[in-house]
Amino acid sequence: MALKNSVKDVDKIIEGIKIGTVSLLPEADLKKKLESGKKLKIKFGADPTAPDLHLGHAVVLSKLRLFQDMGHDVIFLIGDFTARIGDPTGRSKTRSPLTKEQIEFNTKTYLDQVKRIMDPSKPLNVRFNSEWLEKISCDSMVKLCSRVTLARLTEREDFSKRIDAHQPISFHELLYPIFQAYDSVALEADIELGGTDQTFNLLFGRYLQEQFGQEPQVILTMPLLVGLDGVQKMSKSLGNYIGLTDEPGQAFGKLMSISDVLMWRYFELLLNTPAEEISIMQERIAGDTLNPMSLKKDMAHKIITKFWSKEAADIGRDNFETLFQKKDFSAAQEIELPAGFGENVWIVDFLKQLDGIKSSSDARRLIEAGAVTIDGEVIKDSKATINAKSGMTVKIGKHRFYKIK
Repeated sequence: MALKNSVKDVDKIIEGIKIGTVSLLPEADLKKKLESGKKLKIKFGADPTAPDLHLGHAVVLSKLRLFQDMGHDVIFLIGDFTARIGDPTGRSKTRSPLTKEQIEFNTKTYLDQVKRIMDPSKPLNVRFNSEWLEKISCDSMVKLCSRVTLARLTEREDFSKRIDAHQPISFHELLYPIFQAYDSVALEADIELGGTDQTFNLLFGRYLQEQFGQEPQVILTMPLLVGLDGVQKMSKSLGNYIGLTDEPGQAFGKLMSISDVLMWRYFELLLNTPAEEISIMQERIAGDTLNPMSLKKDMAHKIITKFWSKEAADIGRDNFETLFQKKDFSAAQEIELPAGFGENVWIVDFLKQLDGIKSSSDARRLIEAGAVTIDGEVIKDSKATINAKSGMTVKIGKHRFYKIK
């Protein structure tokens, strides 16, 4: 099916597409593709390295939704094969590959999460890259790799840094960008979306398409959403994320925990708030006519409404106000501990039982920062043991509250 666009319409469409993006490469190719009137294949891929997507993914998925609303063929690609390798992007050391069983578990709820951002009434093409990557023979693999030079691969910043630092690079990591690029060949993608950290991989897909005689895809990169730590990108593996499967009340509390400085980025990337409107809000805060806490609650309410529901946002705000402002733990998230768990338990293991604490290192960091309070007492020793019991209250950071059943 052809999509009718006049030249004037195309210019307007491109301006709309560029809102909130970092780069569009090359813009002339996108204009040509849109002017052709054909239904374009728009690709966005995610490796199932954890069972839930997060708000960082939502930034790119919202842009994918724009193309869906325009009537194009949008493809959500689940990298079930590439997840077995592990994306080396941003890594200073080799990442441990996931097992097939771990990947299958993580993939189970992906589609439901994606549909919360996409329009479920419109077509959404869900694909798995194992469909073609598992079928590559040794002969085909050799031919595929013959189209790529080592010099080209080591142009990647993370690879070049590791080489300069004399740190090892496993050979399977070199295959990752080749396989991700081949996804674009297999799907004959017209446009690929991704975060700025994926720029090399996306451009490599364009390069490999040319090697296979295809019209190269256009690259559209989106800003990375900084995670709750205010330093690194929101990441499942770093544990600094707000998952789309988080309870809305928990997500509300996490949003309230971000810094006032980071709040503006969330307004921009998750709510598409115009720069002019953000400037006005900043001026009002500077002039003491707008309370940052009130504004952040408004931001959290809008984000929860957008990605969960208005009812969930109302409940999240009410619970937050009850816990944080009234100091009433009756609205705290209740956690039921496993049977037999709790007597003389290591504080780190205890915290990991709470929803949102993903790793021992995360738990230790919170304790050492004085951010963990149990029944009103600050816990400072990460080696301590406690006796967990029903009714115990736990506060983590400023805005995460739990009550043990």
